[in-house]
Amino acid sequence: MSSAAPRPPAATIYSVAEAAGVSIASVSRALQGSSEVSERTRAKVLAAAARLNYVPLAAARSLAVRHHEAFALVLPELDGPYFAELMMGFEARASELGHSVVLLMTAGKPDLERAVRQTATRVDGLAVLGSGTTGRAVAALGSAKPVLFIAGDDTGDVEGIRAENLNSALDLTSHLIEHGRRRLVFVGDPGSAPDVRDRYDGFTQAHRSLGRAPAPPVRVGLRERDGVRFAETLLAGDHAEHADAIVCANDELALAIMDRLIAAGRRIPADIAVVGWDDVMAARYVRPGLTTVRQPVRRLGELAAARLHGLLRGTPAEDSLHVLPTELVLRGSCGCPEPPPPAWP
Repeated sequence: MSSAAPRPPAATIYSVAEAAGVSIASVSRALQGSSEVSERTRAKVLAAAARLNYVPLAAARSLAVRHHEAFALVLPELDGPYFAELMMGFEARASELGHSVVLLMTAGKPDLERAVRQTATRVDGLAVLGSGTTGRAVAALGSAKPVLFIAGDDTGDVEGIRAENLNSALDLTSHLIEHGRRRLVFVGDPGSAPDVRDRYDGFTQAHRSLGRAPAPPVRVGLRERDGVRFAETLLAGDHAEHADAIVCANDELALAIMDRLIAAGRRIPADIAVVGWDDVMAARYVRPGLTTVRQPVRRLGELAAARLHGLLRGTPAEDSLHVLPTELVLRGSCGCPEPPPPAWP
């Protein structure tokens, strides 16, 4: 029984470079279409690659040009619609620009700075959600890698991208007051993130502009389970005597609270109004529809990837902080008439 002929070894970037008589860096640049390579060199490289049936490996290109062709997206977790939407936008734009994405989840990491350093060795730049503890760990990298903050504070020395929060929260709260609501409660911890802090600041400004004292925030987490727990305390009697409207720090809280209150027989908005933030897909399908603020989460991810690509290429930014507009979306949970369902083509 005859055996098959041994398969010849696969061509490498080194064998292409030897066949073309150029460096491996020139091979990599030629195959990527870089303008730094002359047409004569490019032709030699392409001819050698075709002759050797060479399939380029990302690792070899990275070695040649000292780039990993990857970005890190640093998030606390992936639980909830916000993180998924942000990640999809970031990954889609990074892929268009020729970069893969490495995810780093920070929740539960005992040594965050070490985890960040290890991730940084595998990527060309890092986009970090927030600018608190994780931001400080990233700052320890110094200027070794391009860094961008998403939804963080304006630090001045690190570029950032965020959505507008304060004025939209002021408008949302003022709208509830115009509906005749007088006992508004803000649910969410302003100390948990700059976005939530600014939303509570808008809540307080709306009250003070009318000479009213805002209620202190109900400091809970931002997950569905936190909304359920708050609703249970409200149903048990806490906040009941002074709350006729609930301003939630995000839609996940608002939807969980609405669901629990409706199940317990409370009428929304007749008994109590509930509003949220983000405009996740479920907000337009629940009944009553959830009044909320639409922020361009996917667009935040897309711009973060694009700006990291620009930082890597040395493209200067016009501003250190890019602020994207948000939009108040009125539905039935605040007392407004339900809008017609969206028209699909």
